[in-house]
Amino acid sequence: MSVLDVKKYPDPVLRKRASEIREITPEIRKLAADIAETMLKEDGVGLAAPQVGISQKIIAVQTENGPSVFINPKIIKKYGKKVSMEEGCLSLPGIWLKIKRPEGAEIEAIDLDGKKLNIKAEGFQARVFQHEIDHLNGVLIIDRVGLFSRLKAKKQLKRSVL
Repeated sequence: MSVLDVKKYPDPVLRKRASEIREITPEIRKLAADIAETMLKEDGVGLAAPQVGISQKIIAVQTENGPSVFINPKIIKKYGKKVSMEEGCLSLPGIWLKIKRPEGAEIEAIDLDGKKLNIKAEGFQARVFQHEIDHLNGVLIIDRVGLFSRLKAKKQLKRSVL
């Protein structure tokens, strides 16, 4: 396993739509392990492949059983009221924004053995899944806030790069 380099905004890979994984190969298994290890090393609760420069649909999420990897995850249903909560992102260091998301989500994915999974996530876990799946679609937390907050965050990011 290796710790990978986390891509930072405005890296173009963060804006690309990730492609589906057609086959679980030894390379995909290694990538999955590397993403999970990188997430832990960076003290993250989730990490998507585009964040390490790989435009494929694979995410790691910290669960009560430790890090878990999900292949081709997609949200099939969102439910509950929308709750506003601060979110940060390893690709947007130092930025914390209040993001409104539904409090529950049903996710469909496959595991590393090719087994289909149906996950019902609530609360913080649902938020993490929604955040990471956004990355697979080229969506960042700065896209989920109003214009003023977005401009302020971009200005802050520019300052941290200089």
